[in-house]
Amino acid sequence: MANITEIKWGFIGCGEATEKKSGPAFNQIPGSRVMAVMSRNAERAQSYAERHHIPRWYSDPWKLINDPDVNAIYIATPPSSHATYAIMAMKAGKTVYVEKPLAASYADSQRINHISEQTGVKCFVAYYRRYLPYFQKVKELVESGAIGKVINVQIRFAAPPRDLDYNQHDKPWRVQRDIAGGGYFYDLAPHQIDLLQTIFGPITRVHGFSQNRGHLYETEDTVSAAFEFADGLPGSGSWCFVAHESASTDRIELIGDKGQICFSVFTYTPIALHTETGRQEIVIPNPEYVQMPLIKNIVEHIQGKAICTCDSVSGTGVNWVLDRILKKI
Repeated sequence: MANITEIKWGFIGCGEATEKKSGPAFNQIPGSRVMAVMSRNAERAQSYAERHHIPRWYSDPWKLINDPDVNAIYIATPPSSHATYAIMAMKAGKTVYVEKPLAASYADSQRINHISEQTGVKCFVAYYRRYLPYFQKVKELVESGAIGKVINVQIRFAAPPRDLDYNQHDKPWRVQRDIAGGGYFYDLAPHQIDLLQTIFGPITRVHGFSQNRGHLYETEDTVSAAFEFADGLPGSGSWCFVAHESASTDRIELIGDKGQICFSVFTYTPIALHTETGRQEIVIPNPEYVQMPLIKNIVEHIQGKAICTCDSVSGTGVNWVLDRILKKI
């Protein structure tokens, strides 16, 4: 595709993620602005457009995609509709930026890649943590040999149920498999897995066990997995979304033959570097709008000024790992 100087975005979806994590960033990047927003709830779309000074709003995704003044599409809907909207947009010749995970299944991720290759239109995915200074510091420590050779990787995550989980009549979409692809595991684990694959390369072998232990909803709430990267590095993970508050944890441990790095993925607690000289805490602030660095890279890619590698092909491996753990494939 030819380079475009001014990127004029259309949003499909205007939920929580667009309010703080991503939405405001689009208008703060040179050569980028939001032209239109869409929600099937017309009142929500109109309210969002008025609050954020967006010129147009729609309740029909096809009308937004075909707006001649929109040349790039941001998809911020639940995963089950990612593939449909991404394919519609790419066939219309418009670059796509889709929230993570790329899709609700590995199969849908492959469909997106097929259409991207067929049309020559790029699809990018919101694994924005790759670009945050906090995680780039972790990667730098690993690559500099701060803990020697990494010999094991461990993910540990536990959280108590959310208030909405107890509502028997109106379950959050994140625990509805047909909408989310799985439970909270399918929503949160993608960031952890993508970060590890960014640092250590692709996971090529994985086996998992998943159960529903809390019986608050139908999807899995407790997951354990063992995996191996292409170079043979082994790793493991455990996730529990119905834990007692006292068990809450958000932690990844990178164990080396000369030390250890401990960090969080969602709470950004100080990075802990353990070596023979002792323990050091490293505080790395992140930007106000956490998706800003990635969105900037995508805009510059479309403009022909940079290369963004956070595309649908790079994000598909995460869906493969998720689906293998949950025995969907």
